[in-house]
Amino acid sequence: MPKLSKFIRITFYSILFAIVISLPGTGCGKKESTELFHRFPEKVWERFNILRFEIPVKNIDTYNIYLLARFSPDFKYETLDFNMIMNTPAGEERIHEYQMQVRSKSGGFCMECAKDSCEGIILLKKEIKIAKPGILKIEIENLTPRLTTEGILGVGIRMVRTGK
Repeated sequence: MPKLSKFIRITFYSILFAIVISLPGTGCGKKESTELFHRFPEKVWERFNILRFEIPVKNIDTYNIYLLARFSPDFKYETLDFNMIMNTPAGEERIHEYQMQVRSKSGGFCMECAKDSCEGIILLKKEIKIAKPGILKIEIENLTPRLTTEGILGVGIRMVRTGK
């Protein structure tokens, strides 16, 4: 009998050790993310002011890439039109034009607002595979057909590691 209890004790501690070692890898389900934001102190985005973001990528994995924009009540257009050029660390280039819906046909904001600003978010790339560590470069060009677009507090990029 004493040999059996020693076996059970060793098995119990081995299982407990394996569980403790595996817990840090599971985390809390929180996704790793990076966010860079360009503020416009004058609440104006000039037409030919191309925004450049450089995001360090340490892990080969899949990511969702979002554009964030904050608006003041002075923004008067239904959409924010922009072009995105993305260059991955592996040398891939992706180009696409987008329209972020900002106001409804009736003129009200169609996004989450708090006090004197509203924030919109649009998915630029879903589950994009970054195949090499390095710098992910993203350029955002304002395509609103005016020299200045008033009512924009800032524009940013959020990169969320999905691990899929």
